[in-house]
Amino acid sequence: MPPREGTYGLLAEFNTPSELVHATEEARHAGYRRMECYTPYPVEEAAEALHFHKTSVPLVCLIGGLMGVTTAFLMETWINVWAYPLNIAGRPLFSWPAFIIPAYEWTILFAGFSAALGMIALNGLPQLYHPVFNAPNFRNGATTDKFFLCIEAVDPKFSLAETRTFLEQFPAVSVVEVDH
Repeated sequence: MPPREGTYGLLAEFNTPSELVHATEEARHAGYRRMECYTPYPVEEAAEALHFHKTSVPLVCLIGGLMGVTTAFLMETWINVWAYPLNIAGRPLFSWPAFIIPAYEWTILFAGFSAALGMIALNGLPQLYHPVFNAPNFRNGATTDKFFLCIEAVDPKFSLAETRTFLEQFPAVSVVEVDH
């Protein structure tokens, strides 16, 4: 049965991270794939239970670093060879050993900025609104001492009644429907 129009999913509230991890693992074994955990601090076991291992941030960081080293070498070459050539002690205009230190610094600068900005962009931030913000106790609980599992309505296995029954078998404080 398709979910009601406007239903985002079901949100279960737990008191401990172990309860959340257990419920997430069981939901994964039951066939649910579109779900998310919300915790007040990082819970590595929850990420493992969600099978969340792939990230593109290292690739974005590598591309940023390569852009940094390329930009530095091209900039130094353009300045020293064409824009403002200086004959210092008879050295060649394209003296690449002198370019290594600035290129290294630019590599670190571009890689750091691209990692930070790439992480923000890939996380979909800033996200000023999310449907779970309207759930009771989410705003206070998710930032202090509660743990939440949300099974999204777009999951192929999601059925409002069956998923609610599934989540209520765990020692959750509450299971609430989240609307868009």
